[in-house]
Amino acid sequence: MSTVVPVPLTARNAGLAELHALLRDQHARKVDIPVTTAQIRAVGTHLQLIDTPPVLSEAGVSDSTGLYLPTEICDQGLADKLGIPLPYLRRLRAHQPALYEANVNTWLRSDDRRFLLRGLRGAGGAPGVARAFLSDRYKIIDNLDVLMAALDGVRLAGVDIDIDGCDLTERRMYVRVVCEQVAALAPELLKNYRSPFTGAAGADNPLVFAGFVISNSETGCGAFTITPRLLVQVCRNGMTITADAHRHVHLGGRLDDGGAVRWSSDTHDKNLQLITAQTRDAITTFLDTDYLTTKIRELTAAAGAEIADPDNTIRAVTTKLRFTDDQQREILRHFIRGGDLTAGGVMHAVTSVAQTVDDADTAHEMEAQALRALHLAAAGT
Repeated sequence: MSTVVPVPLTARNAGLAELHALLRDQHARKVDIPVTTAQIRAVGTHLQLIDTPPVLSEAGVSDSTGLYLPTEICDQGLADKLGIPLPYLRRLRAHQPALYEANVNTWLRSDDRRFLLRGLRGAGGAPGVARAFLSDRYKIIDNLDVLMAALDGVRLAGVDIDIDGCDLTERRMYVRVVCEQVAALAPELLKNYRSPFTGAAGADNPLVFAGFVISNSETGCGAFTITPRLLVQVCRNGMTITADAHRHVHLGGRLDDGGAVRWSSDTHDKNLQLITAQTRDAITTFLDTDYLTTKIRELTAAAGAEIADPDNTIRAVTTKLRFTDDQQREILRHFIRGGDLTAGGVMHAVTSVAQTVDDADTAHEMEAQALRALHLAAAGT
């Protein structure tokens, strides 16, 4: 059965305006419904909402009942909440729709809990999208609100920044921010490196820029997070420093009985004020020359370790980091093209490959693993 969904859910390397337009479209279509197990059932490979209340949005009042096609994230939530093995549930969806329906409905009937279903209404009468099946304690922090509050924090901080790209997946939103006014020289870190994309030498372009990544999940795949990110001028490789990240977890009070989710305006405003304040604080901390030079110094200290056997070293590092065989081959290829036969070269290879990956979640995870790759290579794994 087709898994094509009727509303766009994802974007890769989008501009800020493109991301904003997509989020506004999703925001207008959203359906956030606390449901009892009597109000939801599987019909084939779809979920059907029954006797759920209408949804009030900017477009007016809309019916929330009807069919919704679950995403993989929603199936993951169903499997987790109902105790169904996820590989089994995915196999049923793909090959045995009637058994998928029977399994989900059987376990729903034996459960008396309440859940939160996050969905998007379909266009032109088409089925909607069931994006996530979550606990009724999940606190909603929408991507659109996060984006606007974070940009307000940037404005209040009074710094000039550029958006280095935006990604939206079924799991998370990512907005990469860079401030080229906050830069530091990293001659030792880049002296032997050249861009695998252009061949430009790091020795001739030894700047590293300060920045950070704003990320959020609407589907239970992680907290709102602001993570510092260093951007290398010569190749635009980015590396996140996850240990220094600010996080705001999506866990709140239990939802009210019945009705669509409507947090009080006071609760909503306080959440957005906190996000704005955290963004402003992150700018103060991360877009700072002292912070940047400290991180460059830490990287340089580990980066000089020479790699005598690149093939074995990269195989060992990528195995420990659970990269795929294809990613391992690409990292080795970028390592050779980068020409830096040190632990720093391994780090650069991981981050340059991340730029070429189509899946945004994988790309951002690779950037997050680059620092660990550096230290594993330096230690001889």
